[in-house]
Amino acid sequence: MNTTLPRIFAKGHELDTSPHAFGELRRSDDVVNDVAALRERFAADGYLFIPNFLDPALVRAARAGITGVLAERNLLDPAYPAMEAVKRADADLKFLADPRLAVEFMNSISKANRSMQQLLYAGRILELFGAFFADAVRHFDFTWVRTMGKGFGTDPHCDTVYMGRGSSRLCTAWVPYGDIAYEIGGLMVLEGSHRQTARLKNYLSRDVDTYCTNRPEAEKIESGRIPWKWGGVLSNNPSSLREHLGGRWLSTEYRMGDILIFGMTTVHASLDNQTDFFRFSTDTRYQPASEPVDERWIGENPIGHGRAAKRGMIC
Repeated sequence: MNTTLPRIFAKGHELDTSPHAFGELRRSDDVVNDVAALRERFAADGYLFIPNFLDPALVRAARAGITGVLAERNLLDPAYPAMEAVKRADADLKFLADPRLAVEFMNSISKANRSMQQLLYAGRILELFGAFFADAVRHFDFTWVRTMGKGFGTDPHCDTVYMGRGSSRLCTAWVPYGDIAYEIGGLMVLEGSHRQTARLKNYLSRDVDTYCTNRPEAEKIESGRIPWKWGGVLSNNPSSLREHLGGRWLSTEYRMGDILIFGMTTVHASLDNQTDFFRFSTDTRYQPASEPVDERWIGENPIGHGRAAKRGMIC
């Protein structure tokens, strides 16, 4: 194990942090102003990690908007300043496990947070994607706001199974709203996983909102009683997945102002939060405006993974 790193976990599994199994994300701030080099780096790595890309003052203002909402909902420990985002010991976050309530909560944070809207949908991010795509930029109208308390992080997955009905050039931008040590649980990507499309063909061809009309769960999905039969998880064991696919898990200790961009077939997950601090981040999506867009994520009130998004088929 790498003794310079703390013990880190993902989905409850302690990760091997030896050099052959875990590493640092490659920085791309050295090519951020060279579009050709930026595209080459993205093709090679499947992601772009650009430290200090965003205005830290604007990120801090957006963080204040998030902590303000959590304080109003009595989720923060009043013994600490709200900006420190210390979780109240008896705070009940079970509502975030309900897809409908989680969406409502994300909307309540993002739509009222002007600093967040400015940060994500104007300025440097749009300029970067405009140059990268060599096209006008279309972003999804839904903002995924993550308020992760102590506990397990996100399972390994690829984004295409959740939003693959439009452009294949769709990209995710992950933005942390605060400094994130390994113990707080930032995002990690599996090295070289974007080149594993042949091995992951069956997984990548699926859509979480497609269901079998001739299976017992069909009526529950059609009535909205359950969101789906399959939730898009590639594996619930990041360690065994890495051993199976090869490569290293790559992450870093993020700082306010960093941004991580990756494609739809890059395997990623998040580390567990071992602390009493909330970890705040957003996921936003961008694509060339001239290409088809996934209808689930556009409009004033996107349908998301609701009943209107379901597509039945005979299995």
